[in-house]
Amino acid sequence: MDDQEMQLKVRRVSDKFTESMYVLANEPSVALYRLQEHVRRSLPELVQHKTDMQSWEEQSQGAIYSVEYACSAVKSMTNSSLYFKSIDGLLRQAISMKEQISASQGRRRRTTDTQKEGAEKHNARM
Repeated sequence: MDDQEMQLKVRRVSDKFTESMYVLANEPSVALYRLQEHVRRSLPELVQHKTDMQSWEEQSQGAIYSVEYACSAVKSMTNSSLYFKSIDGLLRQAISMKEQISASQGRRRRTTDTQKEGAEKHNARM
């Protein structure tokens, strides 16, 4: 019995060893198959996310450019308050001069009208 028992134990050990070697030999293949399967399923979705992100990035860059441009325009407007004050002063001077010109033209018309009336009276007497 010792011989048979020993053969049985040897056979069990060799079977377990063979089974372990089989699993170890096939495990990388199964892992690679599962990995490939996962990539095939998830890759289209990942590609879609990438294109969406690129589109959002382009839109964001455009918005950032617009905001920066608007900020620089506002800053330049605040720096130009001196020019606006100067323009305001010049416009006030122009309005004042226009009023003076209008007033002097009004006096001339009155003088001209008075002279015309005097000439008409003078001509009527004659």
